[in-house]
Amino acid sequence: MKFQRIQDLRTDSDLSQKQISQILHISQRSYSHYETGSRNIPVEMLIRLANYYNTSIDYLVGRTDKKEVNR
Repeated sequence: MKFQRIQDLRTDSDLSQKQISQILHISQRSYSHYETGSRNIPVEMLIRLANYYNTSIDYLVGRTDKKEVNR
């Protein structure tokens, strides 16, 4: 499953894969696998991404089109 939204959020933030991988404390190669869907994203990493982009995990994985988080 390709995770287009994490790629879109990254590019909308003008970040390279290397930059976001450094923020997440993982290798650029691992992050690339997440974007392309060749590797499943661990729940811990989904939480980090959702927190960083201030959105929900449901939005990241395509379960909702609502980008904002209910708080």
